Amino acid sequence: MSQTESSFAGAQRLGPDSAVSVRGVSKTYGAVEALRNMSLEFPRGQLTSLLGPSGCGKTTLLKIIAGLIPADEGEVEVNGTKIAGPGNDRAFVFQDFALLPWANVLRNVAFGLELRGVAKSEREAVAERYIRNVGLAGFEKSFPHELSGGMRQRVGLARALSVNADVLLLDEPFSAVDEQTRRKFQEDLLALVANENKTFIFVTHSIEEAVYVSDQIAILLARPSRVSEIIRPSSFREKGVENIRRDPEYLDIVDQIWASLRSYVE
Repeated sequence: MSQTESSFAGAQRLGPDSAVSVRGVSKTYGAVEALRNMSLEFPRGQLTSLLGPSGCGKTTLLKIIAGLIPADEGEVEVNGTKIAGPGNDRAFVFQDFALLPWANVLRNVAFGLELRGVAKSEREAVAERYIRNVGLAGFEKSFPHELSGGMRQRVGLARALSVNADVLLLDEPFSAVDEQTRRKFQEDLLALVANENKTFIFVTHSIEEAVYVSDQIAILLARPSRVSEIIRPSSFREKGVENIRRDPEYLDIVDQIWASLRSYVE
């Protein structure tokens, strides 16, 4: 199926202002063709979820955008500039936290700024701000092994926010936490999107999560992955986060996405 604007309820066309543009990207690992001629626009200041069957190349695309691996063909532009590797304009939140075990929360959050040569007093002030923003005030001197999985993931998110990148890349950041913590993270993520004026690219396997948090959802086909549909849900945020999951439109979109993806489930 070619890339289309979805006819789902609330769908709308994108404007021209994209923070990230993926154009004709292909990637092969040995005999496995992961991505084929992938093209996708990520609107500035919004959250786009990448959703599709396991192994469809969601994380591969995220790493190409991050500059962590090269594309075999095609190009990625961030803020109109073609990327050639990692850059200060992008920050990655890993699924497995990727924290420094020997560093406390304050230093972990400030670490990206430390690598950039920011003075200690300045980087710690910035880190403390984001530690408060993610709900970890009082844990600045704690070490990763002293924190729960949810708290460690908050540290990783605070670290990504502290470097003030334009684009945040999140690879299933909530998959390792319990359902209650995951729902709280989803609410916090909506607040971050509203307040931080950054572009979020979010990989998830959860249809419900994607519809709940996203301004845009890109449905990816199984390998070799291409974009099947672009879905633009209506602005559920205006109805209050406590009402989203009961909204008939939310439920309709979840059901329709499942109908699109169920053929890929064995």
